[in-house]
Amino acid sequence: MPNFIQENFQFPEQFFVTGTDTNVGKTVTSAMLTLGLNATYWKPIQSGLDTITDTEYVKQVTGLDDTHFLPERFRLNEPLSPHASAAIDGVEIHLSDFELPKTTNHSHLIVEGAGGLMVPLNDRHYIIDLIKYFELPVCLVSRSALGTINHTLLSLAQLRRENIPVLGVIINGKKNPGNRAAIEHYGQVPILGEVDSLEAIDPETLKGAYDRLEIHR
Repeated sequence: MPNFIQENFQFPEQFFVTGTDTNVGKTVTSAMLTLGLNATYWKPIQSGLDTITDTEYVKQVTGLDDTHFLPERFRLNEPLSPHASAAIDGVEIHLSDFELPKTTNHSHLIVEGAGGLMVPLNDRHYIIDLIKYFELPVCLVSRSALGTINHTLLSLAQLRRENIPVLGVIINGKKNPGNRAAIEHYGQVPILGEVDSLEAIDPETLKGAYDRLEIHR
């Protein structure tokens, strides 16, 4: 099996974390990378305010101080697709509403999306359009379980169709060597690492998961 990871791979100073679907472990992966890289974390759009927000969750599980976190541009009340939640709140989301921070307190900036690539922001733009607008490379998070091959290959195809650089894939969940091999082979993409199911999510387990990524081998 070929190894697509470039020798001495390093994460760029700014990149976007997106997922192949909702609940694939995108926020846990973002927390792991924020802690491992001592980075700044930014969630531009938060949909759902009834429970803990993603920013609050990442802050809680990493134990990092406030200097590592930027405020969301949109805080939408309902846990729905941004276009639907924004409509309920009576607001409109435009790409021009967003601006990447020119400077941060830390060497890396991790931007986390909402849902998958084709989640609508408004009546004509999607998360993938926001990625293009930011001109950021992507770290794609996928699940390890059944169905991941199709979802991951479709996401990779869409990113490449839009000429968005793909850093690689991080696979979340109980290890599945067959699915990993298929994603790597058919997707022609680096597997940056696999994050096995974590019994507890805290600074120690997240740092351990980061240290076990393929990029460190």
